[in-house]
Amino acid sequence: MIQFKSLNQNKDFLRILKKKKLHTKYFTIYFDKNSKIAENKYLNISFVMKKKIGNAVTRNKIKRKLKYAVQKISKKNSLIGLNYTYVIFGKNNVYKDKFGLVLNEVNKVFKKIKQMEN
Repeated sequence: MIQFKSLNQNKDFLRILKKKKLHTKYFTIYFDKNSKIAENKYLNISFVMKKKIGNAVTRNKIKRKLKYAVQKISKKNSLIGLNYTYVIFGKNNVYKDKFGLVLNEVNKVFKKIKQMEN
């Protein structure tokens, strides 16, 4: 299983937010290739929620659903590149809809990112 490593510093977030992005019904994902060429054993990914979305319980549930979807995809196939850094902004629709729909959307987005790489 791939371990997640979250971004910690503000400058890292600002650098990624200026790069490529994809919008979906459930989330917005920002991504960029890592500058280091060395082989990574961690997936650099952060899950972020705006404070305007629900209360803390709602925001945490959305983050958990997205995290689990990414974990499930990383186990199943190698769609997620370890040489990328991702920032995922969750939306309120994740809380309302079933997990299967969210998983399908996450799968589509990472396939699209993989195609953009080639």
